[in-house]
Amino acid sequence: MDIEVFPHRVLGADTTEKLLNGIESISDVKRTVIQGPRLPPKDPNEDPRYGERRKITVNGKEIDLKVKTGRIFVEISNESTIDEIRGICDECLNFGFDINIGKYIRTQKTVSDNIKYGDTDIPDELVGMTDQSAKLKDRLTIIKKNEKD
Repeated sequence: MDIEVFPHRVLGADTTEKLLNGIESISDVKRTVIQGPRLPPKDPNEDPRYGERRKITVNGKEIDLKVKTGRIFVEISNESTIDEIRGICDECLNFGFDINIGKYIRTQKTVSDNIKYGDTDIPDELVGMTDQSAKLKDRLTIIKKNEKD
């Protein structure tokens, strides 16, 4: 089962980091995807409005935040996990949010995946995690829950 956390406004880097750390701390969470408008490349002479493009730490791993978070898709297996996620969102998103249940993350390879990757076996955890037109290394960061994964 997938859920969508839809904040009532676009999130900054600090809020995104806090929210992702809370969500990723839940053992039932299998995959998490953030979606939103892309941030421009880091430039030393940049406009301060674009200062949100920076490294954030999620589960002890530094990742480059390349989007302003507008939605968070979370794959879970137990419906009771929704209440845990709602509690984390209540703490982090005091301006409001909606949680929707549906199917948001693809679980099977598409024709586009077959064209891009060919007959290469894509691990199940990577299917549906990024745009088919993008390079995986540019758009996807895998964060392991523990050393066994």
